[in-house]
Amino acid sequence: MSWLHSIDKHLLFTKNDKEDPRLGECVQLLHKGDLNTLSDHTYDFAILGFPDDEGIGLNGGRVGAQVAPREIRTYLYKMTPHLQSTRLPKILDLGDLVDKEKPLAERHEKARQTTRTLASSGKHWISLGGGHDYGYCDGAGFLDVFKNDAVLINFDAHMDVRPTDKGFNSGTPFHRVLSEFKGQVDFAEVGIQNQCNSKAHIQWAKDHGADVFTLDDVNERGLQSVLAGYLKGKEKKKIFLSIDIDAFTSSEAPGCSQSWTTGLFTKEFLTSLLWMIEHFDVRGIGIYEVSPPLDQDNRTSKLAALICHNFIFATLKKG
Repeated sequence: MSWLHSIDKHLLFTKNDKEDPRLGECVQLLHKGDLNTLSDHTYDFAILGFPDDEGIGLNGGRVGAQVAPREIRTYLYKMTPHLQSTRLPKILDLGDLVDKEKPLAERHEKARQTTRTLASSGKHWISLGGGHDYGYCDGAGFLDVFKNDAVLINFDAHMDVRPTDKGFNSGTPFHRVLSEFKGQVDFAEVGIQNQCNSKAHIQWAKDHGADVFTLDDVNERGLQSVLAGYLKGKEKKKIFLSIDIDAFTSSEAPGCSQSWTTGLFTKEFLTSLLWMIEHFDVRGIGIYEVSPPLDQDNRTSKLAALICHNFIFATLKKG
């Protein structure tokens, strides 16, 4: 049985109006849920869901992120194309990767294999969590292909470098990445908050090659300035962005396992995202820990969909 389960076709929204196209009309579904059919499709972007929040529960967080991939797609596929876009994107939705009868470590390995396949294809992709433990799967799969030529940036309130001696969970993804790929990746944590992290964890990450930029750094210098300084000289490297939605202020992203009134703001983040895409080779993004049951007015799911929309059309514009 395939690990990939096709999404509900009702998510492919349409107004049935040629003068009012929606992104749902730009989506094709992976044949038979089989990655071996990937080359049968012509597409610009692949989308993959990880409807799994067991790792959040294991880390003591509030669950609910398992339903996020469906909710994010709901709002993304209802969106219109960008007003400045000259053509429609071709989107391949791979479906959701899930088999909750399997151990979490086995699910992670299958997700890593899938991301590795997407990275190898040369296409751009979007991953939708689920718990941030799947940030390991995306990061490791990306680095399996591009190590020594790669930048991995985590936007987060938390370092997520907890040791794995108590098992894998949503707090361990970058401990795993930095342990496996030490010296083979440029890695940065951006938006780290003072009340959310241990000094020992931050020191461990720095000792393993991480650059750490706190929310204080971002507030003082501006997000784009922080990123410009970090990315100087890395213009030819491949980039993957890991976005834990709790990096954003709770006024804009209340629907997550751990939200704070402090955090990044949508306007500044999207401006910086567009700048990175214009000037660097951003291959993929992952968005994690959106929790619709904890949301208000669906604003967090809509924020995640908006980030996806900006990634798609800025990348399409770049050509």
